[in-house]
Amino acid sequence: MYSPDGSSFAFLLDDNTISVFATSNWERTWISSGVSHYVRSIAFSSNGDRIVSGCYDCTVRVWDIATGDCLYIFIGHANDIYSVAYSPHGNVVASKCGDRIIRLWDLDTGDCRYVITECGYINDMAFSTKEDNIAFDGQDCGVRIWDVASGECRSILIGHTTRIQTDQESIASIAYSPQSDQIVSGGRDRAVRLWDVDTGENRHTMIGHTKDVKIVMFSPKGDHIASVGEDNTVRLWNVGSGTSRKLSNHHSSNVLSTVYSSKRNQIASSALEQTIQLWDAVTGIHSRTLIGHSDLVYNISYSPQEDRLASCSADKTVRLWDVESGACLLILTGHTNWVFDVAFSPLGNQVASSSYDGTVRLWNVKTGECHHVMTGDNRDAVWVVTYSPQGNQVASRSFDGTVRLWDVETGACQRTLTGHPGVIKWIEYSPDGNQIASASDDATVRLWDVKTGECTHIFIGHQKGATRVVYSPRGDQVASASRTEKTVRLWDVESGECRHTLVGHNKDIFAIAYSPSGKLITTWSDEGEAKLWDMETGNCRWTLNYDDLSVSNHGLATYNFVWMSPDADSFVTGGLDGCVRVWDVVEEGDECRVRMRWRTPNGQLGVEDACVQDVKGLSHLDKRLLKQRGATDGPNFRLREASKKVMSMTSVVSKLKSSSLGTTEMGSSSTLPAISSRSTQENKPNKRRIQRHLKTRRYIL
Repeated sequence: MYSPDGSSFAFLLDDNTISVFATSNWERTWISSGVSHYVRSIAFSSNGDRIVSGCYDCTVRVWDIATGDCLYIFIGHANDIYSVAYSPHGNVVASKCGDRIIRLWDLDTGDCRYVITECGYINDMAFSTKEDNIAFDGQDCGVRIWDVASGECRSILIGHTTRIQTDQESIASIAYSPQSDQIVSGGRDRAVRLWDVDTGENRHTMIGHTKDVKIVMFSPKGDHIASVGEDNTVRLWNVGSGTSRKLSNHHSSNVLSTVYSSKRNQIASSALEQTIQLWDAVTGIHSRTLIGHSDLVYNISYSPQEDRLASCSADKTVRLWDVESGACLLILTGHTNWVFDVAFSPLGNQVASSSYDGTVRLWNVKTGECHHVMTGDNRDAVWVVTYSPQGNQVASRSFDGTVRLWDVETGACQRTLTGHPGVIKWIEYSPDGNQIASASDDATVRLWDVKTGECTHIFIGHQKGATRVVYSPRGDQVASASRTEKTVRLWDVESGECRHTLVGHNKDIFAIAYSPSGKLITTWSDEGEAKLWDMETGNCRWTLNYDDLSVSNHGLATYNFVWMSPDADSFVTGGLDGCVRVWDVVEEGDECRVRMRWRTPNGQLGVEDACVQDVKGLSHLDKRLLKQRGATDGPNFRLREASKKVMSMTSVVSKLKSSSLGTTEMGSSSTLPAISSRSTQENKPNKRRIQRHLKTRRYIL
């Protein structure tokens, strides 16, 4: 959690310690000691100089961050401490535990002021900003307001109901308004209620969530209320009228592609759930959702003028979007299978697309007319398509292990680059367009002359397959990554010598990118480990490991990456956790540090309150995948939240998201819509090849 002024961040570790980091440089400033039991809850004081902690040994401790000393140890609870809270003025600490008792501790004397009993199961408590009251939920579904000075109950706000008989009460979250004259509460009855503190009147009962309300909070001005529900939605309520609008929960699944618009200072991202999201690159505010595809969106690309966006999807179409209005301008149809890649020509008058149907198509962006359909000899799946810097040529990479160069004017195949005995994982044009670099699972990187089609260099050094290759901005250097070898090698284009071998990653490397100046290179590995390297020395200048910095809560691979500025002071990443993140690079003398500026909300693609029993057309694999997402075998079963990440490119998940899945009341029967089996389709995509392709394909950045 952040300190009130945002200068510090504190979190709990598995070794029963509390760590505090300075947000300016993310260096650890303090770590607690002397606690032998699990720490359940922590809270900052209002000025951020102290931390209170609640522990499983039934104690409450107050710590001085500057000295690291434990100032107080409060003993009195007979059960584990579940939550603690600091009063705004900093002289009272509240603690609640499993024995359903709240204790108020006086920090001036070190004594327990009051013991509040017979509270029932307590989910949340909050101090008023004036510190004269503390509110908490309790038995009979009511919100209780207690006077901190006298220890007496001032009022009980009754209105919430419970839908089920459980040990837990109906209210899940409460919060005071900034003026302390109102209280908002949210509960398991799916309602958000606004109360007048003085009169106890229920001003508004706000209905909109379809499942339990988990969190409620006031805006800083107190004119709006935000609520978060188990229906995976966020709603913003007007305090005066009680009306709301639903905020998009944005990506709820793996981010497949991220692109940056320098002219608009905008980031676009696509994911498994068929939508494209647009974000303000500076503030991180979500600006628009582009809806239209009926299956997962593989890739997106800005036009050179950055006024249009092209997207390709497993629904076999390419779409062109107006970035300003969000309108879909054209739907380009013709491919007979999944479309994997899309790219604008340098002039922006043409779009190229590649598909599992073995073809590359060139489209007119004004009319939507398909100019050329280009097919190789064996019609194998074409993963990647990219224009040369001059725009007169298109290169495509196919599963047959070849790279083909196509003439944009005639659609004829000019060259077929063969020589790799293994599958080609990555291709890239040199900045001047005279060369193409290719990386293969035969552990070699090759440079090809575009005019003659000859292989000019073979870089040998990787012990395992090379999975990525990128040119430096000046084109004098090539960087290649071996995913499973966990190394990156820097090659001199003229001599073919290996300048540096970058070693240090402990997990598979998925993404590499030069900074626009060519002085730095960033590498990202599985489980979110990131490193920033100096190109001159080959030394690692910065490392981000999420075991050390759990505030980002990545824990998943970053699959795409793009620098935002020519001076290499910020970049964007997209990962399998469904988040897009913007990072700032800060150079301090010889040291280089990177900190996260903002991140988008994350979510998990889940199928809740859905049943696969007696559904026709689902294979055994489909049913297993759906149950991993949260579905169940029986129609009358309370479903737990889906939490497993399933890295499978089966179309059944995206089809279920586009269908109206039953989000039924608990206890009622719900059945998934019938989904036709893919086993009867011709030219059936191979799922294992799609999974491998997700880890190796070239993203348009």
